[in-house]
Amino acid sequence: MLCAPIPANEHTRLETLRGLNVLDTVAEERFDRITRLAKRLFGVSICLVSIVDEDRQWFKSVQGIEVKQTGRDISFCGHTIMQHDVFVVEDTFKDERFVDNPLVTESPNIRFYAGYPLTMPNKVRIGTLCLIDEKPREFSQDDRHALEDLGHLVEDEIVAIQQTTLDTLTAISNRRGFEMLANQVIANGDRQGINTSLLFFDLDHFKQINDEFGHAEGDKALQQFAGLLLDGFRESDVIARFAGDEFVVLLSYESELNLDAVLKRFDALVHAHNQQSDLPYELVYSTGVAHRAYNSSQSLNEYLAQADKAMFAIKALHHQ
Repeated sequence: MLCAPIPANEHTRLETLRGLNVLDTVAEERFDRITRLAKRLFGVSICLVSIVDEDRQWFKSVQGIEVKQTGRDISFCGHTIMQHDVFVVEDTFKDERFVDNPLVTESPNIRFYAGYPLTMPNKVRIGTLCLIDEKPREFSQDDRHALEDLGHLVEDEIVAIQQTTLDTLTAISNRRGFEMLANQVIANGDRQGINTSLLFFDLDHFKQINDEFGHAEGDKALQQFAGLLLDGFRESDVIARFAGDEFVVLLSYESELNLDAVLKRFDALVHAHNQQSDLPYELVYSTGVAHRAYNSSQSLNEYLAQADKAMFAIKALHHQ
């Protein structure tokens, strides 16, 4: 078996993927209608929209099987993202790269595979629209073109999600994107016994920056603070610009979390930025903290309100 290779642009590819806010989100009709159509059009037993993550392939849309993800190393889609166009294996039993692959020798017993590499506007390939069948078959040039056309529809839908869930100024999630991801993280935590903490940040003196130095400088302050949040927290944490000069970070953890240490590290990061910056102002912020135990009845809105209230209490202290 030939394991799925790693692209040369893997770091950029994963950064692009993280910015799409699509991983581990719920099934959506916009994708399911395409996979249903493709499954029927090509007469195959399985059709997927597969997203190739760091060490797994995760299925945004699934027709024909029950699983939601498999390992990246054994994935056919990991091979497809190395291609510029449709990747086809007409008979896995005749292909030494796949003949002993566990996805061939065991369920779902793949004999035929065709995948279109889903390519984002920056030319990075993040996953596939793929067809799978337990019988070998030929795949004509017309078939390839038809799969490409459907793949373009999937690409358009992924870009549309990004446009509605991404804050254009800071390039992190907006409020809608945060709510989508946070609900998914919390639901997953409730299933797996994982607690969360919510940090609500507010930039102090932001209006003063706008008034004294102009809105362009205010925009720069927001961008820099967003960058510090990305540097200071984990890739698995949900980071968003919530509104105006307000930011939120949702952390999930299985064992005890030393939140004081986390906040001190971030404070040191911001302090170092202020010391090294040649800007005529410093980034100063207030932080509110809320905690949610798994299987709590607390809704996301209640969780946010609790963290927001805690932040305003801290902010009031700063102004005394």
